[in-house]
Amino acid sequence: MEAARQPTAPLPTSAPTGRVGDVHEAALTLFARWGYHGTTMSQIAEALGVRVPTLYSHIRSKQELLAEIMTTGAERVWADYERAIDGAEGVTEQLRRAVEVYVHRHATKRREALIHNRDISSLEEPTRSEVLALRKRHQHAIRDLIDEGCAAGVFAVENSTVASFAILEMGVSVARWFRDDGPLTPDDVARQYGQFAVSLVSRPAAP
Repeated sequence: MEAARQPTAPLPTSAPTGRVGDVHEAALTLFARWGYHGTTMSQIAEALGVRVPTLYSHIRSKQELLAEIMTTGAERVWADYERAIDGAEGVTEQLRRAVEVYVHRHATKRREALIHNRDISSLEEPTRSEVLALRKRHQHAIRDLIDEGCAAGVFAVENSTVASFAILEMGVSVARWFRDDGPLTPDDVARQYGQFAVSLVSRPAAP
């Protein structure tokens, strides 16, 4: 099978320490770079400086690694969202904060983001359905904020579901182009994307 294309922006890496406890870090880097199906257990073992049988004495399978990465990531996205809107005054500020934290995660956790948005089809059931349900909860929360803003007269969109997809996909793209050595920090990008999202759904000012 052809290996997955490397992302445009370089990925953060961790130096192998030889400890099997670092298997999650090794899997993150290799899955993000080559894709789930393009990565072998022997490559993970080599990155850790251990033999494959040693690796299998600590984890059951490559699928277990993917499931852990996917489930943990989806749960953290939701936890980020809940913290972001907690105490935010008004739906506009809630949406801004929700988008900022989502974009910040895609700028700072690019390996996880790339894996989440490329390798979901490689997850086996029932984990795949569980992760998709967590994603849907987050997407629906963004949509509900837009609906709330429309009902309050501060937002105006034709379709809140389409608007929420547009906003979330805008954030997802950050993982593909953001660079640690670029001119913008994750905070810079998150702030601007929060402004973009609010502008996208806001009711035009009266002439």
